Parts: sequence; structure tokens; C-alpha cells
Amino acid sequence: MAIYGDPFRRFFWSPPIYRTVSGSTALMDWLETPNSHIFKINVPGYNKDDIKVEVEDGNILVIRSAGGKEKAHSQGKDRDAVWHVAERVGCRGEFSREIELPENVKVDQIKAHVENGVLTIVVPKDSSPKTNKVRTINISSKL
Repeated sequence: MAIYGDPFRRFFWSPPIYRTVSGSTALMDWLETPNSHIFKINVPGYNKDDIKVEVEDGNILVIRSAGGKEKAHSQGKDRDAVWHVAERVGCRGEFSREIELPENVKVDQIKAHVENGVLTIVVPKDSSPKTNKVRTINISSKL
């Protein structure tokens, strides 16, 4: 169950990490360096075409499996083989993670790669000082 649109979620969870598929095997580490946020997510058996990484609603990093599951039944010359145990198929089930990114990141410069069953996502920080700019909104007599 995801509490995606709840405006009070920041008050109840910190850091704001959500799992949207129960029983997800995509375990994650989140490391913050002076220059970036680095996410390392376990994705054994997946390749880059099996995973989708997106930014939704401006600051929600969404990582999910995009298919490509290994088939439990043998193909080709072993069609008459008898399966006694097939546990590995369940390890590659669907997963989905949603992470609310901090405000000081460069969303347009996010990079991701998969190597040895680990998805690494690097989210660079925006080092430019934030100024509290005042933006004047013009008021008209009609909408």
C-alpha cells in the first residue's frame, strides 16, 4: 500500500521511502555524499531492459521491474524434463520502489546502471545556493 498523495506523509516517515509491491525483494541502500545521493538496489537476474527508472511528479524517483521474467519450464531439447524444484522463479518477481527526493537535486542529471545484480542510481546535488525569491503574482479582476 502506497501513501503516495498524502500531504502528511513527511510527518510520519523519515526518510520518505515507500514500497508499492508487497514482498518486494528489491532491497536498497541510500548513501548521501557531499555531491550526490547514491541508491544501490538489489536486482539479481535483471538486466537494464527489465528495469524502469523514472521521476514522477517532479521529485518522486520510481524504480520498477518492467518484465522479462525467467520461464520456469524448460525450452528446446529438454521438453521432456521433469521439474523437481523450481524456487528461483519466485526470486525474480515484480518489484517497485518509490523514493521522495530531496529538493536540492538535479533531476535532469540522474544516471543509472546495472552491474552484477545491483542497480546504482546517482542523483547529483544542486550546489547552487537556494534563494528565497519572491515572485509577485498579478491580480486581475477576472479569471
